[in-house]
Amino acid sequence: MTIGFHSPLPPAPTGVADYSAALLDSLRRRTEVVVNGDGAEVNLYHLGNNHLHREIYARALARPGVVVLHDAVIHHFFLGTLDERAYLEEFVYNYGEWTRGLAGELWRARSLSAQDPRYFDYPMLRRIAEASRAVVVHNPAAAAIVHRHAPGARVVEIPHLFVAPAPPAPGEVLRLRQRLGVPADGVLFGAFGHLRESKRLCQILRAFTRVRQAEPRAWLLVAGEFTSTDLARAIAPDLSQPGVIRRGYLPERDFWLHAAAVDACVNLRYPGAGETSGIAIRLMGIGKPLVVTAGEEYARFPEAACVRIDTGSAEQEMLTTCLLWLARNRRAAEESGRLAAAHVQAEHDLDRVAQCYLDALCACLSTSASTYP
Repeated sequence: MTIGFHSPLPPAPTGVADYSAALLDSLRRRTEVVVNGDGAEVNLYHLGNNHLHREIYARALARPGVVVLHDAVIHHFFLGTLDERAYLEEFVYNYGEWTRGLAGELWRARSLSAQDPRYFDYPMLRRIAEASRAVVVHNPAAAAIVHRHAPGARVVEIPHLFVAPAPPAPGEVLRLRQRLGVPADGVLFGAFGHLRESKRLCQILRAFTRVRQAEPRAWLLVAGEFTSTDLARAIAPDLSQPGVIRRGYLPERDFWLHAAAVDACVNLRYPGAGETSGIAIRLMGIGKPLVVTAGEEYARFPEAACVRIDTGSAEQEMLTTCLLWLARNRRAAEESGRLAAAHVQAEHDLDRVAQCYLDALCACLSTSASTYP
């Protein structure tokens, strides 16, 4: 079997590229793979929620195959790649002519799309889900979203992959913590990745302020690039408060070193796009306690493998309480990290995930006598 593999790849600045590079390497050890080209028997398309996937989306419609939805909401993809007329028609195709007025409102207010829940309530998946021979998702939340848009679609849930990093050299983590100014008895929380409104950074910083007042040993590392200059300006004062350490984009090796240095990771997402966070899987995979937004995205994880925070009015209080609990109950926190690592290493192992992809592609190919040009 020859697989057509269509995805952004490093150095593209996206987690999909890193994911795809690891999967591609494993698939190549099993079968022939053609990257972003023609001539395959079956095509695998990786879709995300930004302009880097414009050509891949078009190919997936022109030569249907298996689509991987790294985000189960691609509304923002259309906002960034279509003009107003095309956007309105795509929205109407998904949700009916009676929604044309709503589509116009959403187009005019699109500057708020990163934080307005309405844009996440309309994932706009119908066309790609109906056209594809199969749709791969990483969690039950994403599967449910696809089925709502295309009840007849073949949906395959495959866990997000995990590749264990090379361990840091002895003493390297300790030296980094010293450079960051974290004392020997300090508790370092980390928030990693692209910094956008839905990552709840404002709420994290407000909760940390209260945690720091009650527990002076607490520190917070915020690492990543802002996707919005407005957000960066809005939270600049909070980033300068005592105990907050700011870092920008971290190259791969630096990311893993900083990940090893934190005692726990905070990875909230609301509104959510049905995605499984690659950063969450990475941190859990190396045994770090994780604080996440409660939802079906983490339904497959053991209850004690991560700390779940409700959305809504309870979010701020729950987050503050949970961070204080993690800071003051180190053994229990470490046990949560061990449970997370055991689960991720068993269920999200790269070779296991690659075999799941092969099975899905073989099943897709066997149901049709045709090949894809």
